[in-house]
Amino acid sequence: MSKRDYETRTEELLIPIVEKFGVTIYDVEFVKEGSDYYLRAFIDKDGGVTIEDCENVSRALSDEMDRDDFISEAYILEVSSPGLGRTLKKERHYQNSLGEEVEIKTYKPIGKDKEFVGILKSYEEGTVTIETESGDMSFTKDMIANARLTIDF
Repeated sequence: MSKRDYETRTEELLIPIVEKFGVTIYDVEFVKEGSDYYLRAFIDKDGGVTIEDCENVSRALSDEMDRDDFISEAYILEVSSPGLGRTLKKERHYQNSLGEEVEIKTYKPIGKDKEFVGILKSYEEGTVTIETESGDMSFTKDMIANARLTIDF
């Protein structure tokens, strides 16, 4: 199975769990960092996720993962909130963040810059448009190395 298959299957197992505990799935990722593999489930809810939410989902997901046992590699399971500076990967992430300030990093420079900050105006058919101080800018998904909400302190 591929990394994407692991993430998809984990998300399928998570659906009834998050419904039971009143949270939503923000994202699932299976990544290798150093010599360790991590299976990360990011959960969210209005008003923010509590430690208890993470513990409940983690226990239930761990039990399901043990039963299903579809990942051949040893891995570390983590359940957490996506945080304030959450990464935008999926269409629903962009749709839910319309009107928010975002930071976009591109693979290749546009002009002389690879980092852009602006208000997320739209996400349509894989194109992200932000309003910057110098006007609207649009990026196709294949141009974007990373997109996330900015953090204001």
